[in-house]
Amino acid sequence: MCADVTTDAIKDASMLKQKEMIASNYDKITSAPETGVKVSSTFVPGNLNELTMCFDMANNLPEINALSNAMRKKTGAMISDAEKMGHSEDVCTYVKADLGMMAKGNIAPNGKPMPNPDMLMLSYTGCYTFLKWFELLREQYKCPTVMLHVPYEGEGKITKNMRDYVVKQLKEEVIPTMEQVSGVKFDIDRLREYMKDSAKAEDDLVWVLQSAKNVRSPIDAYFGAVYYIGPIFSAFRGTKDAVEYYSLLRSEIEERLAKGLGPVTPEGEMGEEKYRLVVEGPPNWTNFREFWKMFHEDGAVVVASSYSKVGGVYDYDGFRHDPQNPLESLAEYCMGCYTNRNLPDRTTMMADLVEEYQADGLLINSIKSCNSFAAGELLMLREVEARTGKPGAFIETDLVDPRYFSPANVKNRLESYFQMIEQKRQSGAQAA
Repeated sequence: MCADVTTDAIKDASMLKQKEMIASNYDKITSAPETGVKVSSTFVPGNLNELTMCFDMANNLPEINALSNAMRKKTGAMISDAEKMGHSEDVCTYVKADLGMMAKGNIAPNGKPMPNPDMLMLSYTGCYTFLKWFELLREQYKCPTVMLHVPYEGEGKITKNMRDYVVKQLKEEVIPTMEQVSGVKFDIDRLREYMKDSAKAEDDLVWVLQSAKNVRSPIDAYFGAVYYIGPIFSAFRGTKDAVEYYSLLRSEIEERLAKGLGPVTPEGEMGEEKYRLVVEGPPNWTNFREFWKMFHEDGAVVVASSYSKVGGVYDYDGFRHDPQNPLESLAEYCMGCYTNRNLPDRTTMMADLVEEYQADGLLINSIKSCNSFAAGELLMLREVEARTGKPGAFIETDLVDPRYFSPANVKNRLESYFQMIEQKRQSGAQAA
């Protein structure tokens, strides 16, 4: 059984700075009625933060609200309220947590009332649930709504026609609406400057994520990466704060590498690195610390994950925001997000990561209420096993619904998987 996790978590300087940054964004949002700042609500995949900043708008992200409430053990009641309102048990629990939050007074994670958004901007349409979620929000808030249609990468590449199609929407629909809502005229040179800072932060983030190629890894690219990706996937990409944060993070990891240290966990320094894993699927947020402990107490470190790419696949295909082609770059960013890619490409990515990061295999955390991730995962697992010769495993949890996290079940499956890895190693040694 996991030890008590009620004590304060150990955090390094970058984790504390990340926490302060996220808190400052909530303060900016909740103070908007007094400051006059306009608020745009959008989602993490395809998040056009640089463009939002061009109009002096605050960026509110409903998924971040849901996971923040989950880590505070508040989403169970919110989801229950949403289901009482008629929403299905099978609907994405991010959605139900958000709707439940609204039903309970729409109190933000900082304890202050969340103002109604001045604009809804959906810049990622790869998830059908997101479309329906926005329809519900539009019905609730009755504010201007932009639906940026982002083509699916069904053929595994972004064509000129696809890019031009998104750019046309940016020019003719998105930017004019943001000008109207904010009262601020669009300045493309301002966008270019933000993108310069985006690229700087992205370079440092990529360096940090790729540091896990080292044996031993100085980071955990799943649980630890939650802290790493927070600023760049939310309201800080394109800011000086993000540049400073990722510079600080990189310096911390460089020091850990030099000292031969593993990741920092909530319980302190991780012990021996016994297993190196690639993980597909988001983490469970309601029991995040307990979930992480199940890994690190057995010496398992995640060296790469698909979740660290949900808001941008910077470390795999080399994408960076390009100030020389700002609108085209925004279009490519929206289309290139992990869950907007087809299953064969995502499978190839996972297989490549297992090999490149010298992992012992692929672990899938299948999320009950998230079809964007869960669809085809078993096929992915079998294919990655076949390509790499490494064993895979499958566990099941949920995003923010505490009813679908069984500590005993998850722990048993993980321990069985670690035993499978040991057996694979022994058989390999005998064959050699």
